[in-house]
Order: sequence, then C-alpha cells, then structure tokens
Amino acid sequence: MSYKTCLATWMGVLTLSACSTTSTPVPLAEKIDLDRFMGKWYVIAHIPLWVDKHSFNAVESYELAKDGTIATTFTFNEGSLKGPLKTYRPTGFVREDTNNALWGMQFIWPIKAQYKISYIASDYSSTIVARDKLDYVWIMARKPTMDETEYERLLTLIKGYGYDISKLRRVPHDTQQTN
Repeated sequence: MSYKTCLATWMGVLTLSACSTTSTPVPLAEKIDLDRFMGKWYVIAHIPLWVDKHSFNAVESYELAKDGTIATTFTFNEGSLKGPLKTYRPTGFVREDTNNALWGMQFIWPIKAQYKISYIASDYSSTIVARDKLDYVWIMARKPTMDETEYERLLTLIKGYGYDISKLRRVPHDTQQTN
C-alpha cells in the first residue's frame, strides 16, 4: 500500500470516528455553595483511577484557600481496610461562570483534569463528580455508608449520563476507623 493510500485511509478512519463520538456532556449541578461543599466526603463508589483502584476507606477532603483554590487531601488505605495509608494533595481550581460546579483538578503542573460536580443533594449529604469523557466517576457522601435506595438512585443518574455502571466499584469503609 502506498504512503498516500495509507494516509487517505487513516484520514477517513479518523473522520468517521470523530463523527461517531459526539455525546451529550454530563450535566452540571445547578449551583454549588463552596462553603457547604468543603469538608470531608467519603468515596462510596467510583470508576477508579489507576492510583486508587484498590482503595479502602477512601476520603476526599476540601478546604477553600484564601486565593480561591481548593486545597484537597485524598486519603485511602491501599489494598485492604488496614493497608498502608496513601495521601495525595491535588489542588482544585473553580472555573468561572459555572456556579462553582466545574473545577480543574491539578495533581501535577500544568495539567488540570475535569472535575464536574453533576449532582449535589439539597442537604449536601451526597454528590456525584463526573467527567464528560465518561472514564471516571465518584459517588461520595458525608458518611462512610449510604442508604441503598439513595445509592440506587445515584446509579440511575450515572447510567443516564452514559456511564457503564458495571465498571463501578463500591469502596469498602471500616466504620470503626476514620482517616
């Protein structure tokens, strides 16, 4: 196959794949009160990143810094309820004109990953953080356990966004232990 034929074939494949990947973006929560959102959130379930795919007792904590950034502390036990404690400290950057519901989360400079608060309970007891790429998602709550009816309701929302919920992993928590 000649170079021109090969190039034309790849261009055609790329064009067709670009046409087929259009999807509706994950919705944003209507408005996030940052002061109410700050504090400790237990990861109830997630489609994990490579770093936390064996996490137990996973907790994400947020603190609003004076410069408007979000100081984040993510902790979990690796591999078991009593496994070694891992801690990560990314920084959140609230995107303007998003009612505080869209952040860039920076683990390493200069990359800011999309962090989209797509759902927040009216009492700020549970939340869903998602991404338009439908690659990662987190169900979090203020307590280490969640009522099964509420969990199923949030799963329905996530499935409606287009996620494959068979990839979701429930995160075990030792309710006697706190991070």
